Amino acid sequence: MNIAVVDDEKVILDQISGLVRKQMPDCCLDTYATGEEVLGAGKRLDIVFLDIQMDGMDGIETARRLRERQDDIVLIFVTGNREYVFDALDLYAFHYLLKPVDENKFKEVLERAAGEVEKKKEKRGLFIKKRNLTLDQADILYIESRAKKVEIHTAKSKDIIEIYATMEELEGQLGEDFYRCHRAYIVNMAHITEYDNDSITITNGDKVYLTKKKYGDFVKAYMWYLQNGGIPGV
Repeated sequence: MNIAVVDDEKVILDQISGLVRKQMPDCCLDTYATGEEVLGAGKRLDIVFLDIQMDGMDGIETARRLRERQDDIVLIFVTGNREYVFDALDLYAFHYLLKPVDENKFKEVLERAAGEVEKKKEKRGLFIKKRNLTLDQADILYIESRAKKVEIHTAKSKDIIEIYATMEELEGQLGEDFYRCHRAYIVNMAHITEYDNDSITITNGDKVYLTKKKYGDFVKAYMWYLQNGGIPGV
């Protein structure tokens, strides 16, 4: 599970991240001091603990941009002020924690948030609005960008599904089993058979490009996927 904590107060950042590690030691946890940092990282996240009043971009705007990028993200605001509660509700925030954060309350909220993530995963599909089509994400081998269109290669059909969409739009819908290995490719890690420093081989025999500067991050993500229950393609 990918969790991020975003707060410009180091004491609070350390406290929240410490509580997360204590409760979920096996999660992939990242910390950021600003909204710009978490957006710039471009990672797919399951749960985000987000301060509202921060230097630079505030938490409400950060949340709005995260939600635009990834609509199934679980947002939990952490703030010392109740006046933003309606803004948080507008963004479908999962919860609103008040500072100072109570450890028992935090534990309860994180447990429920993790359950919400699992429910979202069970229902996870890729909905293609213009085609009125929903694909099971498990059936997607990889996605390839071609000019203004994308091609979706699936395991159940030799036909390629071609739609007008951006890679960013699809990346925001896809689960953590997917990795954007190149600006033109997103791969399903469940369908990887092998890889080297510049390419990834898919179960149907196709090869896709792996950007060299992303090689280290890809290996880390793929190893994490395998260590957390993922099954390599055969």
